[in-house]
Amino acid sequence: MSQKVFLHGVPDTPAMWAPVIDELGLTESEYVAPAMPGFSTPIPAGFSCTKEAYVDWYISILEAIASKSGPSDIVGHDWGALITFRVASLRPDLVRTWTVANALPHPDYEWHTMAKRWQTPIIGEIMMMLIGKKPMAKAMAANGVPAALAEEEIRHWNGDMKKAILKLYRSAKHAGTEWYPDIKALPERGMIFWGNDDPYVQSWVAEKVAADTGARLEGQDDTGHWSVLERKEELARLLKDHWA
Repeated sequence: MSQKVFLHGVPDTPAMWAPVIDELGLTESEYVAPAMPGFSTPIPAGFSCTKEAYVDWYISILEAIASKSGPSDIVGHDWGALITFRVASLRPDLVRTWTVANALPHPDYEWHTMAKRWQTPIIGEIMMMLIGKKPMAKAMAANGVPAALAEEEIRHWNGDMKKAILKLYRSAKHAGTEWYPDIKALPERGMIFWGNDDPYVQSWVAEKVAADTGARLEGQDDTGHWSVLERKEELARLLKDHWA
């Protein structure tokens, strides 16, 4: 059985996947949900926190898995989706199927307001100083994260996570233009799961990428950015079918 690998985004941690994994009924030996460096774990010495550094980090994890059990079924949300999409493009040999939710690189996509602030020196640092744990947890809960889970995740809203976010976003101003040409190498078995009311990444992005790649698009009306949690039952059903 192929290993299932779940990658979180910003400002999440691997804990975000617990409701989905429970819904899927996976045992601990059947899945991996790694923490991006800086997201509930310290930033390793010398790790640059750029988009390419996270891609290389994820490739190393999938290589280790492939050496034991072959290509993986990989699932990503938000920045985890962007990294999943990129890794599947660069190393299709490591991927049996890929699934992404509510983030994709596209040349026509314009970063959302908060991303632009984080990408701007000084302004980004000021924003990080102003955003406390309680307001962040409240914002996550308002966008589909169960309140208790938001509280659990936001415990890790610390200096390392803030630093990682700023470096990651600043490295990614032109991610869509830089990464999109390589989609021709994507494995055929792809699925895009999308909350159509996402305020950060509009549904037209998912539609264009699905048209260009042939990936299966599963849009979810009346659902926002954390679609994987709001519609975890539907996602689990679709994943089982996709993996089969």
